[in-house]
Amino acid sequence: MSVVVGTAGHIDHGKTTLLHALTGIDADRLPEERRRGMTIDVGYAHLALLDGDVLDFVDVPGHDRLVGNMLVGAGEVDAAMLVVAADDGPRAQTIEHLALLDALGITDAIVVITKADLVPPDDPRRGILVEDVAALLAPTGLAGSPVLVASAATGEGIDDLRTALLDLRDRVRAGPGWAAARSGAARLAVDRSFTIRGRGRVVTGTLRGTGVAPGDRLRLLPRGGVVRVREVQVRGTTVPVAADGGRVALNVTGDAAGSIVRGDVLLGEPVGSPAEDAEPVGAGGRSPGALAGSAAAPVGTRRLIVAVRPQSARSAAAPVRTAGAAAGRPSAGRPAADLGADGATYRLSLGTAQADATIRRSRGDGTTADGTLITRLHLAHPVAAATGDRFTLRRPSPAATAGGGIVLDPSPPTGPSRRHAAPDAASALLDAVIAGDATARDRALLDLHGALPAEQVRATAGARRAGPLRLSAAVAVLLGAEAVAAVAEHHAARPEAPGAPLADLRRLVSRTLRRRATVAPEQADAAAAAFVDGLVASGTLARDGDAVRDPARAPGPPPALAAAMDRLEAALATPAPPAFADAVRAAGCPPEGVRALEQSGRIVRLEADLAFAMSSYRELAATALAMARRGPLTPAAFRDATGSSRRYALAILEDLDRRQILRRTPDGHVPGPRAPAPGPRPDGPAAPAGRSAS
Repeated sequence: MSVVVGTAGHIDHGKTTLLHALTGIDADRLPEERRRGMTIDVGYAHLALLDGDVLDFVDVPGHDRLVGNMLVGAGEVDAAMLVVAADDGPRAQTIEHLALLDALGITDAIVVITKADLVPPDDPRRGILVEDVAALLAPTGLAGSPVLVASAATGEGIDDLRTALLDLRDRVRAGPGWAAARSGAARLAVDRSFTIRGRGRVVTGTLRGTGVAPGDRLRLLPRGGVVRVREVQVRGTTVPVAADGGRVALNVTGDAAGSIVRGDVLLGEPVGSPAEDAEPVGAGGRSPGALAGSAAAPVGTRRLIVAVRPQSARSAAAPVRTAGAAAGRPSAGRPAADLGADGATYRLSLGTAQADATIRRSRGDGTTADGTLITRLHLAHPVAAATGDRFTLRRPSPAATAGGGIVLDPSPPTGPSRRHAAPDAASALLDAVIAGDATARDRALLDLHGALPAEQVRATAGARRAGPLRLSAAVAVLLGAEAVAAVAEHHAARPEAPGAPLADLRRLVSRTLRRRATVAPEQADAAAAAFVDGLVASGTLARDGDAVRDPARAPGPPPALAAAMDRLEAALATPAPPAFADAVRAAGCPPEGVRALEQSGRIVRLEADLAFAMSSYRELAATALAMARRGPLTPAAFRDATGSSRRYALAILEDLDRRQILRRTPDGHVPGPRAPAPGPRPDGPAAPAGRSAS
């Protein structure tokens, strides 16, 4: 897969000329660039290496007013080629570009001292300049990078540079982020979008993840929509598939194609269907600082949890002794004491996208031992971001690099999850992302947010699955304690009751969950039901019907309640029972006892104030059906046979009619379509299921 190298350096230090000498390609593509002799926008070139491999180059402008364009090019590179003119030495944009590369986490680089023909080989300035450049690199992630001397005019050092680029390629491919950046779904951060007459929309960018081929459908982020690939070009040549990463151009069509702009991301479909607890497939890391195992599909977002290393975390660069370079140059270690100030606004550069970003402090913020700030950024407009993405922050005025960082969560919840976030969880999340440990990352995300949709995070140690959600260990403990305490309180307040109502317990757990984590009401209800079921399954609680009790308490109602229920059932075990309310009062049976009798099927209520013991109901129903089989049954005949009254006889017959055990005719009641087949049936027709008139 192709390695992408970005140039960097001060204006007029010969970046584009050096690329032309290396590749034979003029990266200045705009007429204005060629007229003025300076790079204005990002340019591109490629080099066939000595072993037949190909390097892609992104040439960036060096003017101080074009830093935004420089970051568009640098945001998607694997390595850097820092260019310093031999006759001028490090200048303002040399220092600024170095700071930006450092902020982006670029660690693989080559430094080329160009225009060597202007300084004779025996001039001591050459040696001094090499030492000064090495000193500039020392406090940055590019420390120890090789420093070469070359001249595009005479060809001096060009062959050595080609050899050094081979070594640079090998270092990049051996780095921790290489495999992650090229796994998962295809991801293209758009750096150019334009139309060609007769062809339509064309976009270019650096391809990460798996390949892209004509016919592929790509999602557009952050604005949404889908485009279809019509043609793929790599370095100006049409190919059947772009499978080796690097620079590509796509001819795309579809309703969303016309709206694509620089900074958008085109995302392919994930490869395969991950299992429930598998890592979501996607393209996340993309630079040498991108992390193995942290690949996650990007999302369109305006909120980020990030870790930012202030630029002041790097010590100031050593003084430059080269003539013309020392006076008034900015330091790579500019203080950034206000970086963590709530409400401070910076310019975010992420991939090829840029947006104003405001720091919004929260309870989960913290600062690590090395000065890295973990905080939230609110963006002026959406960008596409994924866990592990690198970015820079710049102050708007005076313009300077404030720091660089990594995205920890590209779409954090607001509300309760933010209010209860713990700094130690955020620090653990940073460690997991840096280590590329996806399991530890998901555990930290759960600890940070309390609850997340189950499909977003894998099963982790200490996490609890509850319906559509996974709960952190802390939230699961909290909900479990609340549920157990609620059952104990119910037992203390209502010792005669068999247990706490299941519906009430589920509502309590759902309410507590929503107070602790940002969860939609319907998700909280489903999770609460599953969570209570889990407590019962684990033996923490016990359930009898719709009552939940302490498992240490004997099942069934307490003795006093059981006696009252028995008295009520006995009072209703007659063909002509008393009024239901009177029977309840006489038996001293509380409402929970009445509910338990109905739910267990020991009594049957046919009307609001009429109920039978189940044994009596079955006998009466069996008598009615037997009489109806012998001939049409009238209410009067049924009344006389049971020794009751017309009211009770009508109630039984109407209930059997409703259930189609009997069917009413002008002559009387006859067996209905659901009447049981004739034969021995000691219990009579089935009783009505849970009828209640209350």
